[in-house]
Amino acid sequence: MALSIPLRAVLISIVIHSLWGGNPVAVKFSLVAFPPLTTAFLRFAIGIACIALWARWRGVRLLPEKGEWRSLWIVALLFAVQIASMNVGFHHTSGAMGSVLIATNPLFAVMFAHFLVAGDRMTAGKALGLLVAMAGTSLALLGDADLAALDPGAAGNWIVLSSAVMLGFRLSLSARFVRRIDPTRVAMWQMVLSLPLFGAGALLLEEIAWDRVGPGPIAGLLFQGAVIAGVGFTVSYHLMKRYTPSVMMSFNFISPIAGVVFAAWLLGDRIGPLLLAGMGLVAVGLYLVTRRSGAAG
Repeated sequence: MALSIPLRAVLISIVIHSLWGGNPVAVKFSLVAFPPLTTAFLRFAIGIACIALWARWRGVRLLPEKGEWRSLWIVALLFAVQIASMNVGFHHTSGAMGSVLIATNPLFAVMFAHFLVAGDRMTAGKALGLLVAMAGTSLALLGDADLAALDPGAAGNWIVLSSAVMLGFRLSLSARFVRRIDPTRVAMWQMVLSLPLFGAGALLLEEIAWDRVGPGPIAGLLFQGAVIAGVGFTVSYHLMKRYTPSVMMSFNFISPIAGVVFAAWLLGDRIGPLLLAGMGLVAVGLYLVTRRSGAAG
């Protein structure tokens, strides 16, 4: 059976989520000099500037309509809490376990979309595709880990899992909101409204290591801000508005796989055969998802 969404949209999603996979590596570079909340503040400040330039070029109104503020505040608060809980959880669990747990977000996103987005229903074929893709992601991320050393009951695991649930909920809620609010405004204001929270936390709790500021940390910030926060969020929301949101959110499974590849390329991490097998399962899973769902309108 042929794909039910245009190949162009599929390729754009693959590119965007592959770039998204480089975000953890960019964070590692930026954390050399900039602490977590400072990194978040600077990242989203850059993202806001990029989206504002994009909106001006496209003639998109950025000031929300009167009836949009409530929805934008809800998304922004979820955005801030989800990112903060993810960072805390990552600090209290292993990298492999944390990566797998946060990668479960498409499962929750599709589940929430079933109830929140009109006409976006869970089907047996879509569920099968999601499970196959999740199996591939888990295989790739846990394949070389010391499974005996992983503590499934660690508090950090539950915090990261709760962050994955919140991320899935936020993506589904955003997919609902972009039906009546321009996607550029949703991407923009979730950052604008959460920015003071990150800024206040950075001022009260952190200090920049100025002696370590250099090309690497700055490049990491620019990638997170311009590519991920600027282009990534905006394009993703536009795709979710045009096509079935749950299908587009399913491409999130690509990000952790791409992250492993970026880590091998830029940080010297090893790529094993289980990664390749995991990539194959993710591809099969996404094919099962995309071939059984149509465009949203």
